[in-house]
Amino acid sequence: MPPPAGLPNDPRSMLPPVTTAPHHSEPESSKPLVWILIVNWNGKADTLNCLASLRKINYHPHQVLVIDNASTDGSVEAIRRAFPEARILVNARNERFARANNQGMQMALAAGAEFVLLLNNDTEVAPDFLDHLVLAALFRREVGMVGPKIYYHQQPQLIWFAGGKINWWSGRISHLGLRQIDHASLATAQPMDYLTGCALLVRRACLEKIGLLDESYHMYAEDADWCQRARQAGFLCLFQPQAKVWHKISASAGASYKAYHKVLGNFRFYWKYARWYHWLTIPFGVSYGAAREIVRMAFTQPRQAGELARALARGFRDLLLRRQLPN
Repeated sequence: MPPPAGLPNDPRSMLPPVTTAPHHSEPESSKPLVWILIVNWNGKADTLNCLASLRKINYHPHQVLVIDNASTDGSVEAIRRAFPEARILVNARNERFARANNQGMQMALAAGAEFVLLLNNDTEVAPDFLDHLVLAALFRREVGMVGPKIYYHQQPQLIWFAGGKINWWSGRISHLGLRQIDHASLATAQPMDYLTGCALLVRRACLEKIGLLDESYHMYAEDADWCQRARQAGFLCLFQPQAKVWHKISASAGASYKAYHKVLGNFRFYWKYARWYHWLTIPFGVSYGAAREIVRMAFTQPRQAGELARALARGFRDLLLRRQLPN
């Protein structure tokens, strides 16, 4: 597999000067600069709502950068009108998640950012979420990445992500607390195997050591790959439950499309990092997990359960027929 896209040698000369952030009562020099990256692809309404929630955050200094992947829904014009303080990088084509975020991270590092936050465009944030993420990283120098507690937007007390687990024997990358009502046992900050790229703060020193996102992933599992590299380099991936985000699930991708690419992405991840003996059980674990999800959905969304089953079958078929294989 080719190595992840590297950091530029000296991109500063290729970038426009950074505008001065607005003045606040507390000196900005006392806090590290954070760049917030939002990738948008024909998600105008979601992105505008996300930016509106970011406008209310307490933390400064920060810079918001929207990386637009060739949207055709008027996103760029709408963002420029409503949020002139946000920077916008407009791509000529859909560069997908990893490449678009890598573009943003290169700009952020060149502008002197000490932290970079990856944030899905279909999220809304609590006003103090970034304060909690940054403070968690500053409190422990070995922390390379910090992730918030993420809830379902439609059900604000129902958890979507409270930390992540990589199971090397079952071949599954799972969310802790998934579909649970928030409770005390999920209120402790602790290191995790994996943090979701839906909302993920990264320290500059970690970025410079491990590099950017691996663009060989079409979509899904590139965040798990990134966390794995961070942990191998000696950094902690910390879950910070005091930082809170609400996520509109699958707003930019249909369930079947998501399932298909998740199969391919997860297989690529385990192909890269799992030991040979893990493969004695991974096929069985993946099959069991897929079957359980189909059965679960069959009781709540029967039509989507059929689409999910077909998408998973296509993913496994393409892997077996070598139409889609890790590099």
